[in-house]
Amino acid sequence: MASIHIGVGGWDYEPWRETFYPPKLAKAKQLEYVGAHLTATEVNATYYRSQKPETFARWAQTVPDGFRFALKASRFCTNRRVLGEAGESIARFCGQGLTELGDKLGPILWQLAPTKKYDPDDISAFLALLPTRQDGIALRHAIEVRHESFRSADFVAQARAAGVAIVFAHHDTYPEIADQTAGFVYARLQSTRAEEPTGYTSAELDGWAEVIRGWASGERPAGRAYASNVPASAEPREVFAFIISGAKERNPAAAMALIERTAR
Repeated sequence: MASIHIGVGGWDYEPWRETFYPPKLAKAKQLEYVGAHLTATEVNATYYRSQKPETFARWAQTVPDGFRFALKASRFCTNRRVLGEAGESIARFCGQGLTELGDKLGPILWQLAPTKKYDPDDISAFLALLPTRQDGIALRHAIEVRHESFRSADFVAQARAAGVAIVFAHHDTYPEIADQTAGFVYARLQSTRAEEPTGYTSAELDGWAEVIRGWASGERPAGRAYASNVPASAEPREVFAFIISGAKERNPAAAMALIERTAR
């Protein structure tokens, strides 16, 4: 079984001061606390603005070995009519110093707008722009599509040829595409509920843990929505699973529950 990393989005969310963080924990200690209780986080701040190399280095020093940071790519790369024209923005994003995270750098998340429809030529041009290395460090990429038109075997084939993971999104309106197209899996579980102390019921958490362990073992979990009849190779895949959106105040509890279940 390959490594499994489970976390939430970021580490500074005010309601977590009542549901996750200990009372009176200093904000400067929040990332350290996340690192002690979760195994990954998806950074949203990089979507809105560039960070300094020393910021990435400080983040890396704050968390333990084995922790991973997934970085959401800049909106200037993905919120555009023609994705294939994003080369300059992509180079600027990848060159801002994110490699200071070292081996704690997880995948880069390229999140498309819900209104962006599937254009095979434009997607091909965009995927070709994603660099495989930066400053001598290998980069991994995941693309989150949020328009139904992407539920296509052709899109799956394009992503697989590029070695880019299609984000598995469990969401009320975004398409679920479970096809594995890279050497890792990137999942975003977005349906936690406030009435459940752990975001999901125990049975739901057991189900997601089974899916995650299946991915890590090289399986093609049954009961999920696939866009292609061509399965990926049956090989263990590193898994990055994030509890995002939904009832955000419950997400850390859901993540910790999944960490406990997938470690069994």
